[in-house]
Amino acid sequence: MIEIRNLSVTYSRMTGEGGNASADAVRDVSLAIEKGRLFALAGESGSGKSTVLMAIPGLLPRGTKISGQILLDGKDLLSMKEDELNRIRWRRVALVPQGAMNSFTPVITVGRHVEEVLSVHLGLSKRDSAGRILSLFALAGLDGALASRYPHELSGGQKQRAAIALALACEPGYLLCDEPTTALDVITQQGIITTLKRLSDEKGVGILLVSHDLPLAASAASKLYIMKDGALVEEGDPRTIAAHPRNPHTKALVNALLELEEDPS
Repeated sequence: MIEIRNLSVTYSRMTGEGGNASADAVRDVSLAIEKGRLFALAGESGSGKSTVLMAIPGLLPRGTKISGQILLDGKDLLSMKEDELNRIRWRRVALVPQGAMNSFTPVITVGRHVEEVLSVHLGLSKRDSAGRILSLFALAGLDGALASRYPHELSGGQKQRAAIALALACEPGYLLCDEPTTALDVITQQGIITTLKRLSDEKGVGILLVSHDLPLAASAASKLYIMKDGALVEEGDPRTIAAHPRNPHTKALVNALLELEEDPS
């Protein structure tokens, strides 16, 4: 289990006068991610949800003030040094970043990206990596022949699936997905979500899905968390939240969606 306890995050920034200013991005957030389940963290842009996700593998900018605990099987990630975190990244906790192109160097084939991860983190040779790459592509719903393609030769959905294959290279127990369906068409979005649910159900991967798309998040998750202005305002079963939202912000989101569905235009 990954257990986040009372996480608060404050960013510092330079002002126009050469001074420093601070902004509270996350305030006293607590949540948990269990293996074999898909959890969704939803909220509008700027609500702090991606900050929570990036805090888990220790990828927030330098100078960021962080308090609370992030426990991975009982060990606090926030107290670990960089070399300790590097042993956890990829192998135990892996990231699918927002925008699949952020995962790839344009002059290297997508298969070569996976090969490098397998070499650096698992010590596999090029020959040993070949079969593993095909298996990873199949797991992510991709034709293995696409491994020889460059990122620009793939569609948006294919790039996103390749990013998932890359994240799964070292068989992590937890997958952190930051807006993995952004800018994809509805059918491709559903395909990505189906792949993530299969990884959770069949492979036992614990998944945290961050999304601003409330219906998509609710359709995928076994438990839904809602954020607003850096705070967690509601959590529970997605169907219950959709039918009986308690927080005013969640009620407003649900009502807005209902109005869109009822609009004949």
